Amino acid sequence: MRYFLELAYLGTAYHGWQLQPNAITVQEVLDQKLSALLSEPVYTLGCGRTDAGVHASQFYVHFDSSKNITDNLITNLNGMLPIDIVAKRFVLVHDDAHARFDATARGYEYRMHFFKNPFIDAQSYYFNFKNKPDIELMNAAAAVLIKHEDFECFSKAHTGSGTSICKINYAYWEQTPEGFIFKISANRFLRNMVRAIVGTLLDVGIGRINLADLQIILESRNRSKAGTSVPANGLALVSVDYPIGYLANEL
Repeated sequence: MRYFLELAYLGTAYHGWQLQPNAITVQEVLDQKLSALLSEPVYTLGCGRTDAGVHASQFYVHFDSSKNITDNLITNLNGMLPIDIVAKRFVLVHDDAHARFDATARGYEYRMHFFKNPFIDAQSYYFNFKNKPDIELMNAAAAVLIKHEDFECFSKAHTGSGTSICKINYAYWEQTPEGFIFKISANRFLRNMVRAIVGTLLDVGIGRINLADLQIILESRNRSKAGTSVPANGLALVSVDYPIGYLANEL
């Protein structure tokens, strides 16, 4: 039987989601705990990848098991998981369901703050510049993104993704009590894409480049022309969408 498991995690202590040979990852911890809980080897496959230090308030995995999973296993699993990973629910799905390929959209948020605050540093980028970036200019720049589909200029090289085409559903900045938050949704994302976008939009906001420059960067398809990637701690995967009714069989 195939199951989906919804998770959330704080990525600070982990070298990303996906298994790494010499570093602790969320997937490694989860697979170990699920295998112990179900008394059989369990290998999960995630809805995507998050880089080292990136968080997720919603993340789905799928895995196969010969066991009948019941709702009380969530409590047992959470008792085994570390405090920075939480299991939310199991869903029984059809045998060819796929957490990554069946997702129709993913949403990310990037948080930044302008005043030193040790209580939010783990999940927000401290933007310690003399002048705050212009949020109206950055929203104008975000609107430029939506008109494009090729985002190779924001992707790490040699990722093996096959295509740099993505369909952005929305991208915009909002003011928060601490600073700004950038929200973006797309059908897919390239590796490091959101952090590179945020760094480039911040360059617009502080006057380092203008909207015409952004257009040139996008058309160049050259990562070296775009802005520096912002730190990982401000980024979180916040939503993963599937077709209507796809996750209806919650246990």
